[in-house]
This record gives sequence, structure tokens and C-alpha cells, in this order.
Amino acid sequence: MVAMTQVLIALTSHSELGDTGRTTGFYAGEAAEPWAVFTAAGITVDVVSVAGGRPPVDGRDEADADQNAFFAAVELAATPKPSEVKAADYDAIFFAGGHGTMWDFPDDADLSHLAADVYERGGVVAAVCHGPAALVNLRLSDGSHLVDGRRVAAFTNAEEQATGLAGVVPFLLADALSARGAVHVPAPEFTAQVIVDGRLVTGQNPASARGVAEQVVALLAGR
Repeated sequence: MVAMTQVLIALTSHSELGDTGRTTGFYAGEAAEPWAVFTAAGITVDVVSVAGGRPPVDGRDEADADQNAFFAAVELAATPKPSEVKAADYDAIFFAGGHGTMWDFPDDADLSHLAADVYERGGVVAAVCHGPAALVNLRLSDGSHLVDGRRVAAFTNAEEQATGLAGVVPFLLADALSARGAVHVPAPEFTAQVIVDGRLVTGQNPASARGVAEQVVALLAGR
């Protein structure tokens, strides 16, 4: 058990999948599985969304026990905005994925400032699948990009091509992270890949969500 610890899960508020006419949002399993790992470790979990209120959901599996527990326990309709929470209250921030993150995570200044503050206070920053979109423009107080020189995992170009959305998303995530100085470390398509670089933990795809959360718990327990 990791006592007296709090983790903040950040969710996208973006619901439109480009101009496809399809909806998107946060990917249910990428929030629910980490939430289950954190709560099982005795960690208090809060949820924040870019715009506040109820965030849009994608990939909901109503037969999944973790997802059912998550949606039953978390008051998603009342999620605060990043500006309404304090970094000092959290030991880690976890960016759940879903294609919606590609539109609102990178340029939300309040979300970036929140994550940078958590990190610079000695906390952990974690993200999975498209969640690392939050890291693309995340700068520390010295002006450097958090990912510069760091090994990271994120949804790969090959995986984006396989989903048929490479021409729909506003940018390719792996390329954008590399442009910020990150060393993107891909695994074969849709296989679990978790990279830990100091207090930065990233995962490649939905199959990596649980592993990222487990590594966050390990880091927090080892402090």
C-alpha cells in the first residue's frame, strides 16, 4: 500500500474526431485500468478534465469489471478544470489517452502548468497511448521541454496508420514528441510497451495502461 498518496487522472474534453462525423473522447480502459491499479494500492484518485464537467467517452466496454467500477465510483459529471485543482495536492498526474487528447491536451496551458508543477515538486508524470499528447508542449520552469532527451513510449505512426486515422489527427504523436527531443521507443503494433525514465512513465497503447499505472505505484512506493 502507498499511504497518504494522491494521483490525478487527466481526461480530454474533445469529442469530435476531426471532420469524420465520428465522436471520440477519453478511452475508457485507459482511465479505468489505471484507476483500478491505483485504488488497489491504497492511493486516492481524483479526475480532472480539460473543460471540466462530464468528459466524452470512447471505447466503453460494459462487460469490463474495471470500467464498471470506475464509472460507478467516479463523479465524471463534476470533474474540475485544471485551473481548479492544486498541484501540491498530488504525487502524480496520469494522462489517459483517447484520440480526443490530440486536439486539446497539447495547447491547454493550465493542464501543462499543472503537470509541470507536479513534476517539479518531485512528483511523477505519466501518460498512455495518445495521453502523451499532453507532453508535446509541456515545458518546465527553465523553459525546457520535459521530454527533451527522455525515452518515451506513445501511440506509434504504424498504429495510427492501422487505425486509419493518420490523416485525421492534427499531428502524428510519435513525430511530435521526437521533434521536442524525446527518444521515442516503439514496440510492435498494439503490444504492451512501458518506458520509465526517471519520474516520467509512458505507455504505447491501450495494452500498456495497466503497466504504466503499476510503474507509477512502484515509483511512489520507492520515494
